[in-house]
Order: sequence, then structure tokens, then C-alpha cells
Amino acid sequence: MEFVNVIVDISHEKVDRVFQYRIPEPLKGRLQPGMQVEVPFGMGNRRTKGYVVGFAGTPDYPPEKIKELSGIVEGGVRAQTQLIALAAWMRERYGSTMNQALRTVLPVRQKTRQKQERRLVRRISVEEGETLLREYKRKHYHAKARLLEALLLEETISWKKAAEEQKLPASVIRGLEEAGILTVESETQYRNPFAGRFREKERDFALNEEQRRAVEGIWADYARGIRRTYLLHGVTGSGKTEVYMELIARAVSAGKQAVVLIPEIALTFQTVKRFYERFGDRVSVMHSRLSDGERYDQFLRAERGDVDVMIGPRSALFAPFSRIGMMIIDEEHESSYKSETVPRYHAREAAIFRAQMCGASVILGSATPSVESYHHAQTGDYGLYRLSERTGGARPAKVSVIDLRNELREGNRSMFSRKLQTAMKERFAKGQQVMLFLNRRGLSGFVSCRSCGKAIPCPHCDVTLSLHNDGKLRCHYCGYETQMPPACPSCGSRYISGFRAGTQQVEREVLKRFPGARVLRMDYDTTRTKESHEKILDAFGKGEADVLVGTQMIVKGHDFPNVTLVGVLAADISLYASDYRAAERTFQILTQAAGRAGRGAQAGEAVIQTYVPEHYSIRTAAAQDYEAFFQQEMMYRRLLSYPPAASMLGVYLSGPEEEVLIGRSEALGEKLRRMRAEGLVVIGPSAAALSRKNDIYRRAVYLKHEREAVLLQIKKRLEEEFEKDTVWQKIYIQFDYNPLNAY
Repeated sequence: MEFVNVIVDISHEKVDRVFQYRIPEPLKGRLQPGMQVEVPFGMGNRRTKGYVVGFAGTPDYPPEKIKELSGIVEGGVRAQTQLIALAAWMRERYGSTMNQALRTVLPVRQKTRQKQERRLVRRISVEEGETLLREYKRKHYHAKARLLEALLLEETISWKKAAEEQKLPASVIRGLEEAGILTVESETQYRNPFAGRFREKERDFALNEEQRRAVEGIWADYARGIRRTYLLHGVTGSGKTEVYMELIARAVSAGKQAVVLIPEIALTFQTVKRFYERFGDRVSVMHSRLSDGERYDQFLRAERGDVDVMIGPRSALFAPFSRIGMMIIDEEHESSYKSETVPRYHAREAAIFRAQMCGASVILGSATPSVESYHHAQTGDYGLYRLSERTGGARPAKVSVIDLRNELREGNRSMFSRKLQTAMKERFAKGQQVMLFLNRRGLSGFVSCRSCGKAIPCPHCDVTLSLHNDGKLRCHYCGYETQMPPACPSCGSRYISGFRAGTQQVEREVLKRFPGARVLRMDYDTTRTKESHEKILDAFGKGEADVLVGTQMIVKGHDFPNVTLVGVLAADISLYASDYRAAERTFQILTQAAGRAGRGAQAGEAVIQTYVPEHYSIRTAAAQDYEAFFQQEMMYRRLLSYPPAASMLGVYLSGPEEEVLIGRSEALGEKLRRMRAEGLVVIGPSAAALSRKNDIYRRAVYLKHEREAVLLQIKKRLEEEFEKDTVWQKIYIQFDYNPLNAY
């Protein structure tokens, strides 16, 4: 091939295409797809980096206009061809430049210096060494004698031990090496964040009937060459991880590899521990808290085939595996699987696409599946397996729902109901542990009445209005606004305001009411450092605290057998988010929270405190009845054409000049309404939930249609127009397919 196709490393729509370069003679035969290269680009032939995406024998342009490739970037990490194809798919589906997509699928883009472990190896016999040692001592060669004595005791010693513990200069080591007495050998040491922390164990767990049915059913399809996506719907504590591990073990035995996605870095420690005990050091991890060296070494281990299982949040999806057989997405309902930066991809969809490319099966696991995934399972798009009972004979937690309106009427103004206070006192007396969960999701800007529990809804979108600094309540979908009322419109009470409690306030209240209690707090402030998650969870698991106070991160996937009580404070806060998924997220987080109690031999209890105990998401969560919740939620989604009953596309616009932004967004809204697409619903434009950030103004338009293909075609048409029309040059535009969070 004479020519190479390159995507330049510049994230701008104007250069979002393939550029062709002539391959210089010294580089012929050395270039590979995904390799990072240096090319002349723009005025003055300034050099920039890019990625090789293909080759050509004949040029697409006049040969005299094609420049020559400058060289290969030293230290650049090569992308697999499969990951380049995944990036191209992400660019088309989610809207981004190809360079932005490539940057996403390359979690490691630069090589780091590898860690070398040097050791000294004796090359003479013991008899020769003893003779030489006597000679060294006679001549008072003390340093040489000390080193030779050490080598006579151990044939191999580390350079570090010789240089530091024996205080030997490098010249002494080199002298013995030149004399042929020893050799210096080097071995690359991978920087592994979990090295030496876990031990492989003999497996002593037998699958129960439901687990075995799921494993055998999925593996029977795999053995017949059938590759599908499966939903493993298992109640909390039902042993979904054991199903994952058994399927992975079979895939590994067949020479395949596996990717295991988890929603939070906080879950890494416990998850890696369980997998390491099963698969040993053939397990690796990839996440943003690793150092550059650790991340590169784990990338290298995966690329070389030294590991079989890669665990981590979204970025682990892009592990450079070449033989993937299983892709697991645990807690698949979690919104953290959706990227909030361009390209705004969903890891579930990207995993399914990658699995199709490499011939792998996908298993989605959750006690509270996303409405979309369960809908796919109901329609037959996904296979469905259920785990209905907890393993080891553990019983579901007993759930109590406390009406905080009654607590207020009866004079209890504490954040703890009387029921929760009594239950905490009983647990402390028995030496058992308590988790207190502050449901802060959706907290920003919500307003509710403490007397009747109601919030103020948008009359057009059936989502809760949000309070802004100017005193107005606004809808983040359609832009409807109204003034903050002085009293509750439903009951007339003046107890209408925002919620301001935080984890520190909860901690202070616990210490005030239970002075002897040992409290750990887990939130954003306490988990900023590299190993802070592991330290807090490890301390709590060892019984070094009686109470763990935290936000969402404490109720996702953790297993503490001595926790017998979970208190959910202000359970309905998430219902007040300006988001059509509010009820779904409330049901999920309450069900997950209740599932943390009673996972050991002791019976568990969950106390859910709320101002709206009659809401279907709270009632069904208390009953642990997913089916009842799904039926009611789908009625709501169908009524208002929200996903998965229809598809939705967010078009987000931002820019430094507010008037220009408003004008262009209004023009876009009108253009979309004039499109001849039967059934298309256009909402907005309106100010974004965060209408200004760092002096950049933000607005949004939302589109709904029952057919996904229609929205993707509209996105493509808009992209072409934005690129051609100069009036859009001052506006930054993003697309968000089926958005999970407000812009």
C-alpha cells in the first residue's frame, strides 16, 4: 500500500473526516491500523498527531496534493481494529467527531515507563565461591565479601536488597559481574493495584437450582453458536455474581476472555476480591483512580493475553482483548453506564455492539432492571432468567414505610422517625451494624410540602418543576415556568421549601442521639483519594464502625453480613427530580437499599421514611415487587411517549452569547416542527437545567418519535446542516440519544 488514511487528533467538525498521506519508504510495512502517527497538517505544515484507520493502493485525491506522513509517534499506544470499528459506530449513533470517539475507546493513549525488577544471580559453584570469599576477606575486600556471602546463602537476590540493605555501591556489583561471578537479570514488573492483597481460594459454593438453570441455559446457547443478550433478573442477595463467575469459568476454559462492568469505582474492591479468589491473578482492573503506570500496565497485560477477566466501570469495556467470549454488565440499570461527555454513549448498547463484532454473549444483571431492558426481555429481544430467592437461606428484609407527615403532626421534627430510632438502639445493643442512606439523587432545586408531601408538577410534561435562584419554578424539558408559591397549592400549608440535609448533618444527629456509636461517612468529600473507597468499606466490613452513613454509593452491590438495619432518610427526594425517570430511579434505589439488610444469618429490616407513602414506586419497592412497578411505569411511559415506549433525542446547544444562542435554538425548534416526519414531537427549546456554566449559556431541544431510525436520520441531517451553515459556527452542539439525565 502506498497511502495511509488518518484521523487527525483534533476534535472539531471541520476536520472530522479521513485525511490521506503518502507512506515514506522507511515506514512501509511498519504501519498498522490504530497506530498513532505524526502528520503535517494545516498552514505551514505544522505537525499534529493522528490515528491510522486504513490504507489505500490508489489515492483519493491528485497525488501531487498528498503530503507525506511525518513518522510514528514514539510511545503511542496502538488501538485494535475492533476498537476503531466501535469508535466509528459510536460516532454515527451518538454524534461526535471520530477523534472524540477514538479518544473514548482508548483508555490508555500513551506508554509509560515500565517498572523493572533487577536481580543478581550467582554464576559460580558454592565451592568456588567459598574459596573466593576467603580471598576477599584476606585482602579486606569487605563490600565484595558481603555480597558474595549473600549469594552463597541465596543463589538469587534482588538488586534492591544488595544495594540498600547491604549498602553496596553499583561499582561493586558491576565488578563481580565483569569477573563472571554473577549476572544481572531484569524482569518487567506489572504495577498491579491489588497485588498481594487477595489469595485464590478453593471453590466451596454449589449453585442452587435457579442459578444452575440460568448457567446451563446460557451456556447451551453459547455451545450451539448462539450469541444473545440475556437479562439476569435476580433479587438482592440471590447470587448473580456466582452465575457470572461460572459462565466466565466455562468461557475461559474454552480459551475466551471476559469483561465485567460495574457501575461504581466504590464496588471495585469487593468485586475484584471475589473474582480474584476464583480466578487468581488472571484478573485485572481498569478505572480512573489508577495511576498512569498502573493503567498502562493493566492495558498491556490485557493486550498480551496475560489476563482473562477485566473488571471496572465504563472504560473497562474498551479493554484490548482479542478473544472476548462473555460481557457482563452488573447492576445494568445504573445511570453511571451512560456517558455525560461527548460521545454520550451507553455502555450497555456499546457492549452489545462490541459483543456482536467478536462473537460474545452479553449478560445484564440486576435486582431492579432498567425499564428498557425489561421491556426488551418481555418482547423477546433479550433472553430472561430469574433468581427469585436469596442464597444461603437468607430471608428478604422486613420493610417498614414511615409517613413523615404523621411524625411532623405528632411533634417529631427529627430527621429520624421514632421507629428508626428504636430499631437503631436495638441493633447497637446486639452488636449489629446499621446503614443510613441519604437519598440525595434529584436534590438540586426540588421543592415539596412537608404537610401533604406533594411537589409542584409541570402541566405539560408531568415532571416536577425545579426552583431556580430567581425564585421561579421551571421545567427542564419544555421551559414552562411559574413563581414559587408562598404556600402549598394542594393543602395550603406554609411548610413548603427545599430539602437541605447532608451526610455530615446525619452523622452529627447520630452522634447526638447515640453518643457511643462509631460512625463512618461515605460520600463525595470522604472518597476523593485513590484508595478511600476501599479503606472505608474495609473498616466497616471488619466491624470497626457501628453505622455507615452515605449516599447512593453505599447501597450498590455491597455485602456486609452483620448489617441488619438500613434506614432510608427522605426516600421520596428522587421523586422530585425534573426527570421522567424519577419514579424508576426511586424504586431502584429503595429496593437496592433494602437489599443491603439481612444478607447474613441474622434477619434484616429496612425503614423507609417518606412524605408520600402512597406513591406506586415506594409501595412496590417496599413490597419488593418489580413486576407491579414495571406495569404501572410502562402505562405512564406509553401515555406520554417516553422511552422505551418511544425514542427520544436531546439536542443540546451552548455558546458564550446568550442572544445568539436563544435565536439559533428558536430557529432550530421551528425547523424541526416543519419537518415532514409524522408522529414527531418537538419539546422546547428551553433553558438547560444548568442554564449557564463558566459563562457559557446552555439550551436544549428534545425530540420524541416511536421509531428510533427516524430520530437517527434527523440527527444525521442536522449534523450535515450544522457543518455547512456558517451561522452555527459560534454554537457548540451535542446530541444525546435517550438521555438519562437532564442537560
